[in-house]
Amino acid sequence: MVALVCDGQLFVKPTEAGREFLGKVVEGCPYPGAKPCFLIDGDKWEDRAWLTRLLQISAAALPPPKKKAPTKKASKRAFKSWIQAYVSCTMVP
Repeated sequence: MVALVCDGQLFVKPTEAGREFLGKVVEGCPYPGAKPCFLIDGDKWEDRAWLTRLLQISAAALPPPKKKAPTKKASKRAFKSWIQAYVSCTMVP
């Protein structure tokens, strides 16, 4: 997640590279309990090139997303498929 829109306001995840690009930074929280993000002025939304550059810079500065562990349901399904394949391979005609 690089940015989100909440209540008609654009919030961008804070990064040092994004801070350098923005210069003067205004921060705000998109929802109660959220970490502060860069709050982008509504006038800047119209500047497509500027906004694209900000999002590219911010995305490049963020770490890659963490892989989620498989859910138990998915694990059971995978195990069941593996067992079925194993049994079909080991059965003697």
